[in-house]
Amino acid sequence: MISFSPRLIQELKAYDRYKFQSDVLAGLTVGIVALPLAMAFAMASGVSPQAGIFTAVIGGFLAAALGGTRLVVTGPTGAFIVILYGIVAKYGVGNLLICTFMAGVMLVLMGLARLGQVIRFFPMPLITGFTNGIAVLIFLTQLKDFFGLPIHAMPSGFFAVLDVLRHNLLRFDPATLLVSGGCLALILLWPKRINKYLPSPFVVLVGGTLIVSVLHLPVPTLGSRFGGIPQGLPAFDGLHFDFAHFSDLLAPAFTIALLGAVESLLCAVVADSMTGDKHDANQELIAQGIANMTVPFFGGIPATGAVVRTATSIGNGGRTPVAALVHALLLLVVLLVAAPLASYIPLAVLAAILVSVSLKMGDWDIRKAWQFPRRDTTILIATCVLTVVFDLTVAVEIGLLISAVFFIQSMASHTGVHRLTPEHVQLYERHTIAGKHVPEGCAAFRVEGALFFGATDTLEQIHHAAPYARVIILQLHRLVLLDTTGLLALDSLYKRLLENNQQLVLCGAGAEVLGLLVGSQLAADMGDRNLQPDLSAALMRAEELLTAGVVWG
Repeated sequence: MISFSPRLIQELKAYDRYKFQSDVLAGLTVGIVALPLAMAFAMASGVSPQAGIFTAVIGGFLAAALGGTRLVVTGPTGAFIVILYGIVAKYGVGNLLICTFMAGVMLVLMGLARLGQVIRFFPMPLITGFTNGIAVLIFLTQLKDFFGLPIHAMPSGFFAVLDVLRHNLLRFDPATLLVSGGCLALILLWPKRINKYLPSPFVVLVGGTLIVSVLHLPVPTLGSRFGGIPQGLPAFDGLHFDFAHFSDLLAPAFTIALLGAVESLLCAVVADSMTGDKHDANQELIAQGIANMTVPFFGGIPATGAVVRTATSIGNGGRTPVAALVHALLLLVVLLVAAPLASYIPLAVLAAILVSVSLKMGDWDIRKAWQFPRRDTTILIATCVLTVVFDLTVAVEIGLLISAVFFIQSMASHTGVHRLTPEHVQLYERHTIAGKHVPEGCAAFRVEGALFFGATDTLEQIHHAAPYARVIILQLHRLVLLDTTGLLALDSLYKRLLENNQQLVLCGAGAEVLGLLVGSQLAADMGDRNLQPDLSAALMRAEELLTAGVVWG
């Protein structure tokens, strides 16, 4: 049964003023970090900057109040930028809101179906690959505002972006480049010991805005591009379903849900590793789903667990989900009080923040790739390239397929059949029947690894290795996996041996493998006496068969 048990309720049972003080300090710090990021991520996604703040306020509050983690902070993240920008460019902002709602429904269903451990099915090279790919795309899409290029809007396709940049890169604006370059340098060189108390994104947001305003630099701002940010609470508005494109929106909605699940659960794992805590993955998926079902009604975009903001909360003493609630409330206060000031924020400053995000979110240490096994390196590179050239959905699908193929090959290569010599049998039987040996006319083999659809040809060698043996023993105690195809391969081996007047005896199967054998037609055909618990009993059964002359070559 699904138990709806938000972590906040558990934490409030033993809450005190010391935890409250720590949570307030951490929440205020995270709110300062989240403000520029929320606006920058929204703009890069093709929507207004206030949509990012609405998402951080509403989505962050709901996920913290209902989630299954103690310290994860939710809001818009850079991983969504490329996907959302493509949806806006192709279907419009209205359909993006519908996609967000649909993704929220999918996340809730994933949580109810107890798929919270879905992260285990994503190998780390795959995650690193699409994260690096997203970082490359974020970097490319921000070059327009970073250099002040005279481009109305960046296209959504990779090659189209490269073509536009190639024709316009030399038409950069010196004043814009000076502001963005200076902000980027400050972010990258900002001391880490100070960043804990005074986050660099907030410093460049305030400092860059003051410099542009005081010096009257001709640099585009939020006011000149969007007319600023409206002051007040976000207004509720119903969703207008576009049934003409409804089926087309299923794929991008699923991509948002899948990425949201992966990002949130990865963030929860990171938080657990930093605090020693243990999260409830299914509860977290349900909370993230509810948050994403709600934000579209207020003009918000998809939200998920944010690693940077979560780490900031933990690093500044956050103790419970109250820290994330305080972060959301601080952003709400900004909307109510300081929204008019946002019109002075230069777009070059937000571009610099996003470029720094793209540089930091990727893993660019090439030396690590060469230390990986070649298969993992192939998955990483393929996923990264596919994410950049096509989209995340294609990258994840093909990346998982490649990972599965490599895993099957690896499992198959570790599956083998080894003939047991008399020395092997004597060693095995030392503590049971002294002096036991393989009787004449019998051949014993040990099957190791996984006998599944990718490795059934390993049984072919048995028939050729002992053509004159009248009894074939297969020891299965090292068989870790048996599927239907492997079971059929055993049945085929039994029938071929029977045609040659040879008998098959199986022994030593583990509980899971034995359950499959007992419930199959193979066990019924062979008979219970030819399915023995260990090698000693199998050798005794072989002697019985040979003595009785039941089989004769």
